[in-house]
Amino acid sequence: MRPPIEGQETWIDLIRHGEPEGGRRYRGTQDDPLSERGWAQMRAAPLEPGSLTRVVCSPLRRCREFAEHYAAEQGLALQVEEGFREIGFGDWEGLTPAELYEQDPQGQARFWADPMNYTPPNAEPMADFQRRVTEAWQRVLVEHPGEHLLLVGHGGLIRVVLSHLLELPLRGFNRLYVPYASVSRVRVEPGTEPTLYFHNRATSAEGER
Repeated sequence: MRPPIEGQETWIDLIRHGEPEGGRRYRGTQDDPLSERGWAQMRAAPLEPGSLTRVVCSPLRRCREFAEHYAAEQGLALQVEEGFREIGFGDWEGLTPAELYEQDPQGQARFWADPMNYTPPNAEPMADFQRRVTEAWQRVLVEHPGEHLLLVGHGGLIRVVLSHLLELPLRGFNRLYVPYASVSRVRVEPGTEPTLYFHNRATSAEGER
């Protein structure tokens, strides 16, 4: 890998995937594709293909299939990054919020209040998730300095990246609202602090709560 070049700025647009089939669920490793509504949300997202140089994505279908389509449509290089998978929810995988509230209301409340110190049964610890995401993020920055990347990812991934860049405590991870098909943009330049240019830009507010 080549080292980042001093003074060479890299731009990254982060977009969360659209609605998957099955609607809102605790969906980490469960590999559902986008629903028709999810595809419509992604097609309507306020992307700027003229400035992009590359698409990077999670390997999971709800991200990868749109990334493949968009990269081919725009003639952009595509990179699938294993480290950008969503956090695994263990025994909670596939449950709706209402179903989990019925089964484990205390666990649900503890996770949303303090995800660093409460791990759902058989789930990936937040510290491990943070480590693999930030390692993958640094790899991508080193590999592609000076480019404008589109990162197609998950709500948890985007929360971890923004918390890392803005030096926010991950205890407040769940306070960052990241709706379906919303776009955030950051600028990273070696030797300077990263800058969040905008967060949650979307075509409309009808996406998802």
